[in-house]
Amino acid sequence: MERKQVQLTRQQAEAVHRVAVRRKTSDAAIVREAVDRWLRSRGRGSDKERWQRALAVVGKFASGRTDISKEHDRELAEAFRS
Repeated sequence: MERKQVQLTRQQAEAVHRVAVRRKTSDAAIVREAVDRWLRSRGRGSDKERWQRALAVVGKFASGRTDISKEHDRELAEAFRS
């Protein structure tokens, strides 16, 4: 690991510390997790990591419907209208 020094506002530092205490981990671990999430939200990460994240959701959800593969465009359009 590389050591970095960052400056947070008092409110940020307190919020990070509260989360760390609640999760029984270090402030640094919370900051690393936040950086990882931010990088992923920006489309960063290797192709392999993105592929693994995409595959991780396959089969995790069930709608009870049998026509989703045929009606996915309609479903997507309705979701964006909401």
